[in-house]
Amino acid sequence: MLAADGPFSEQADKLMLYGQFVGAWDIHSTNFNADGTRIERRGEWHFAWVLGGRGVQDILFAVGAPPHMYGTTLRCYDETADVWRVSWMMPGGREFANLIGRRIGDRIVQEGTGPDPRRLERWTFSDITPTSFIWQGEVSFDQGKTWVLEQEMRAMRRTGS
Repeated sequence: MLAADGPFSEQADKLMLYGQFVGAWDIHSTNFNADGTRIERRGEWHFAWVLGGRGVQDILFAVGAPPHMYGTTLRCYDETADVWRVSWMMPGGREFANLIGRRIGDRIVQEGTGPDPRRLERWTFSDITPTSFIWQGEVSFDQGKTWVLEQEMRAMRRTGS
């Protein structure tokens, strides 16, 4: 069964790291291009419990985007390593990424590789409240010595979700 009603009870505390996002969010997304231009979009981000409550999956899309350009992330807690295994997929855009997520202070930081193995990806959730958060996507081409901000999404929880 893919969908679940809530977190797996024996790991509920750990699972709430991402479980706190379950529900529907409106987003304002800004992409920062290498030439200094910006692309701004509105979108939706929906999070749900899956896999018997042992994971959180989301679907993310820009308003008006065709379904083949929707993306999804599956996040599952790895009890043995005390980290989250994070897999992002947007087959229509040929984008796939595998990251490791963990709490660092008051942020959630996910690091790994995406479609180009020569670049590192770092995705961070910050300024997290029950009704809002900021997500930033950064890349590094020098093994993490420097990072470039490529995307920022500001999310606001939809009322009643």
